[in-house]
Amino acid sequence: MMPALVTNSKIWGEMFGTSEMHYLFSDEKTTQLYLDVEAALARSQSKLGIIPSEAGQKISDAAKIDIIDWEKLQKRTSIVGYPILPVVEQLSDNVSDGYGQYCHWGATTQDIMDTADVIQIREGFKLLSSDLDSISNALVKIINEHIKTPMAGRTHLQHALPVSFGYKASTWLSSIDRHIKRLEEIKARVFNLSFFGAAGTLASLGEINGLKTQSVLADELNLNVPDVSWHSIRDNFCEVTGWLALVGASLGKIAYDVMLMMQTETQEVAEPFLHGRGSSSTMPQKRNPISSEVMLACSKLLREHHSSMLDAMVLDHERATGQWHVEWYALPNAFIIASSSFSAAKFLLEGLEISPQKMKENIDKTNGLIVAEAVMMALAPHLGRQIAHDIVYDCCRDTIKNNIPFIDTLLKDEKISNIFNRDDLSKIVDPVNYLGAAPAMASRLLINR
Repeated sequence: MMPALVTNSKIWGEMFGTSEMHYLFSDEKTTQLYLDVEAALARSQSKLGIIPSEAGQKISDAAKIDIIDWEKLQKRTSIVGYPILPVVEQLSDNVSDGYGQYCHWGATTQDIMDTADVIQIREGFKLLSSDLDSISNALVKIINEHIKTPMAGRTHLQHALPVSFGYKASTWLSSIDRHIKRLEEIKARVFNLSFFGAAGTLASLGEINGLKTQSVLADELNLNVPDVSWHSIRDNFCEVTGWLALVGASLGKIAYDVMLMMQTETQEVAEPFLHGRGSSSTMPQKRNPISSEVMLACSKLLREHHSSMLDAMVLDHERATGQWHVEWYALPNAFIIASSSFSAAKFLLEGLEISPQKMKENIDKTNGLIVAEAVMMALAPHLGRQIAHDIVYDCCRDTIKNNIPFIDTLLKDEKISNIFNRDDLSKIVDPVNYLGAAPAMASRLLINR
């Protein structure tokens, strides 16, 4: 029986981790990666003549997950404290003609586990990149369709000035674009082999054979050869969870905006309709922002996993006394949680329901006050900025107090009506005419990405 944790629960399913990412970090896949690294090591050393030429193929033939006795592996791992020795024991027993004695030649446990982790990270990035590209494409579509759709821009949760919804989406996209670029930069620092031996010096193989094994093994696994051991230098893996946390936070921001825009009093957007999605057990009218809630929760969880990885960077000498173990929990869970966030964001943005009419209604709720700055700036060349500010400020108070259209209040003031007539003011107070450079900046983002 498995504990009902949200990341591996029969109840929650894929809400907190996609099936693909769950499989990538499953016991079966992880153990197969250990076997793959051991097999690649044997093939490399066979090519170099460090072990018999037949040993590499014999070991590779045996390195299949179906040789694993899981109960035995669990018991031995509990005793040893690490899974690699028990895995190597079972692998050695299953290699024909006695060649099992050449398994794990010159390696140490951390070499195998770290290298398997790197391969998992590489595969995890591929899965996440696919969703991230879909998120990016969905945002581009929204920007193109709503680049001039006016809506209320909000600061401190209050109406500020008009913006366009396409512009708002372009600010979301800008961070996603940067995350995509960051990922490409990270790969060069992360996709490195770990093969250094017990204390990181390759002493058991000697300088020549040790460095040759590094080079050939890296080619076998399509990884880079680092200059020096990273057994106890963990900034690379911490950068991975840092990236996951950064993207998660950006998606959390999008989710937060969407949730606020979905409020009953706002209703400017809605998550994609799916029968029963977001239903309440007692209130039939409810359509809760489930995807956004998951994205926001994941952003917080990813931050905590990254915090753990930062702690795990501070370790002792050439091999950690416990900090390394933190990675075994934080790194897989970060990828699983991230996959949930990315998948939810893809679903949300590809099917986001957008209501330009509600956006217009919300702009109009303040009787035109959202463009008070536009009136002030239009008056400023005639009256001076501060005088214009004070006059418009008084008109705003009058509009609020008497609940009348802003334009009517403006026309009552002779200082204003002597300069602008109703037609002039109608153009000035039209939110469509006060989007500033928002559409241009959104277009520039699309052009330059």
